[in-house]
Amino acid sequence: MVVSEEQVATLVGLSVLRQGGNAIDASVAMGFALAVTYPRAGNLGGGGFMLVHLAKTGETLAIDYREKAPLRATRDMFINQAGEVDMEKAQKSIYSSGVPGTVAGLSLALQKYGTISLEKALAPAIRLAEEGFEVSAELRKSLLNAKERMEKSTESMEVFFKNKGEPPKEGEILRQRNLARSLKEISKNGPEAFYGGAIAKKIAVYMKKEGGLITERDLTSYKAVIRKPVSGNYRGYEVYSMPPPSSGGVHLIQMLNILENYPLRQYGHNSTRYVHILSETMKLAYADRSKHLGDPDFSTVPTQQLISKRYAKRLANRINFEKTTPSKYIGPGDPLAESGTDTTHFTVVDRYGNIVSNTYTLNFPYGSGLSVPGTGILLNNEMDDFSAKPGTPNAYGLMGGEKNSIAPGKRMLSSMTPVIVLKDKQFFLATGSPGGSRIITSVLQVILNVIDHKMNIRDATSASRIHHQWFPDILYMEKEAGKNLSGQLRKKGHKVKITTPIGSTQSIVMINKLLYGATDSRRPGGMAQGH
Repeated sequence: MVVSEEQVATLVGLSVLRQGGNAIDASVAMGFALAVTYPRAGNLGGGGFMLVHLAKTGETLAIDYREKAPLRATRDMFINQAGEVDMEKAQKSIYSSGVPGTVAGLSLALQKYGTISLEKALAPAIRLAEEGFEVSAELRKSLLNAKERMEKSTESMEVFFKNKGEPPKEGEILRQRNLARSLKEISKNGPEAFYGGAIAKKIAVYMKKEGGLITERDLTSYKAVIRKPVSGNYRGYEVYSMPPPSSGGVHLIQMLNILENYPLRQYGHNSTRYVHILSETMKLAYADRSKHLGDPDFSTVPTQQLISKRYAKRLANRINFEKTTPSKYIGPGDPLAESGTDTTHFTVVDRYGNIVSNTYTLNFPYGSGLSVPGTGILLNNEMDDFSAKPGTPNAYGLMGGEKNSIAPGKRMLSSMTPVIVLKDKQFFLATGSPGGSRIITSVLQVILNVIDHKMNIRDATSASRIHHQWFPDILYMEKEAGKNLSGQLRKKGHKVKITTPIGSTQSIVMINKLLYGATDSRRPGGMAQGH
């Protein structure tokens, strides 16, 4: 079973499975294919996280291929003369890009856990880039929305806007010949082509010409890392997710631990009491995120304390059933007292029982909008995910602290939350989502919908969602939640705002040894397909 946000990539993954490949093989082929067919988030110039469960050994592991700050990055590089964050420089300039990790991460996954060659995994992406594919209405719309940022890049305009400044019309064939050449270089010479060969040289030359920071040394020194996942137990289910530098896994398990203290099914899905408890829980977790989370290679992150049941009980005791606690009165907790918006996710489960839950990103749709000349590779703008000025929110309104300040070679904090859930050591659920700061809460609600509210995976995916991230002190609700609910929540003191769709989960669940997949209709164009 394969689920992703883009139909062509789903079919690529399915083809690999049908030919006898495993979930890792299919995921790597999809990751490269999405760089062609879903350029708003699929990428070679970004980074992400892959969660893998190996059927043969029962091991679950995490591959961290998050981007890093260039070695020439400085703590105050985005602070202007007035002492404020220069958002244009942080989000839309040559300085916005971290050192990409996608090629290293996908290659490492295939090398260690796959069964096919890199050449075979890349073949579908090369074909799609060279021969082209039909442009969807959604792709055209996303290109029009990103045009202003992409106008600064000759390469981006030549690839996506060569019809007199217009993107291809729906149904037209989009060919990306420079990207095809880059993919062929990687197919022939491995990830070294990107990090030390022809592609690396083109990136370094472009950076030097434009005054950017990424050098050949940054690229040659980049390494993807295999980490131990964070794990917890929720009502008898084993939950695995990404450790830092993702904040997603830590705070997902932290929130599940808090919510385990309440009879959520008895409250009823999206009832006033249910949403109130959920919102207050989210605020407590996001407050902790602002202080305690960062790159574990640079500072100590109290992961085990944050995900402990005992700490969760203390936090649960802070929740007032009758009224909301304003965010200004909620600070980060002290767990030690006990002793980017565009991203994409895909999920694969194979016939052997191997599982992949992968989330990767360029941060904004099409990243910085800048493409490296001659490569067709869009660059990320992940440097904005650092706390350029601790206490000042980033593009997603997230507050950050000292542990996520900019430093050379450091990985920026992320909200990406790929998840695998087991029951009695057997696969039960895998999911993940794009959505910036809303990723963690989107994934949380799918898990609650399936486990607590006994929904099938389609209903669990389509059910209306809420989101609160501590600051700004606003409870965001999808409009489907209903006016009556928002009115009752306002009586409890919540500042409710009806918002655009929250997240886009891509999920697979196993019920009675049968796999069921669901792609989120909040973003059209996805596909769940089994064989």
